[in-house]
Amino acid sequence: MANGRFAPSPSGPLHVGNLRTAMLAWLFARSTIGRFGMRMEDLTTGAAPVAEAEQLADLEALGLDWDGPVTHQSKHSERYRAALAELEAGGRIYPCFCTRREIREAGAAPHGEIDLHRYPGTCRSLGAAERARRAEFRSPALRLDAQEAEVSVVDRLLGPLTSVVDDFVLQRGDGVAAYNLAVVVDDAAEGVEEVVRGDDLWPSTPRQVLLGRLLGLPIPAFAHVPLVLGPLGERLAKRDGAVTLADRRALGESPDDVRGRLARSLGLAERGECPTMVDLLDRFDPAALPAEPWTFDPSGDQPAVDPFA
Repeated sequence: MANGRFAPSPSGPLHVGNLRTAMLAWLFARSTIGRFGMRMEDLTTGAAPVAEAEQLADLEALGLDWDGPVTHQSKHSERYRAALAELEAGGRIYPCFCTRREIREAGAAPHGEIDLHRYPGTCRSLGAAERARRAEFRSPALRLDAQEAEVSVVDRLLGPLTSVVDDFVLQRGDGVAAYNLAVVVDDAAEGVEEVVRGDDLWPSTPRQVLLGRLLGLPIPAFAHVPLVLGPLGERLAKRDGAVTLADRRALGESPDDVRGRLARSLGLAERGECPTMVDLLDRFDPAALPAEPWTFDPSGDQPAVDPFA
């Protein structure tokens, strides 16, 4: 049994890529008779009851259910403060006053390449006096002193990944917990045993594993699934057209039709079939999932690339 979850940001309606990932997260959890939770990652959006209600209604229309009440990151600030206090007591946090521009410039190599994702440690060795001086002009973010730890992770679908973890942000300058801290603390608090999400988040996983280890938290298993692309080959977005469930309904497609189309993209249905989520459980085999992204054409009757059509 492996408990799972789906954790969208309530910033607007879910598009078919989000819905496909939600279906997979549900299938992974339910196929092991595990619990499936729903969490709103609303630290940056704040309360958004209309968007949340719309997202939940769309998920229910596709046939997804979840256990227990929907949880909200915005209500868990005490969790994050406690984790920060523990890391600070261990000497693993320092204030960072760098702007994004300064980090970009510091990351520029002599040959012109820039690593936008790795922090070069500029503020790590600042003395107390210099930190106090800089704090007069800018509220600092808080970074983890990762000590260049090398972390290895094995993904259920993607295999192994080994990465040297940089000093990533735990709390933003405005006092809001950063994603990497919140997701680690929440998954542990909510008993999540397997994280199923888009493979764009795979590179950040070593950071989260290191943080979980430093906090003494259980480390979940991971399954990063391929994204859905738009007709131009880029990550699907609402700008691509009719990509939400409401959009598809306006074009005459039912939630059953959308679920069937998503199931076909996963090799779980034949053309013309609209199996229920319960039906899909009997067909679900993680080892048989496609490894490549799926291209969705909002303007066509069928996706531009449908390897199982």
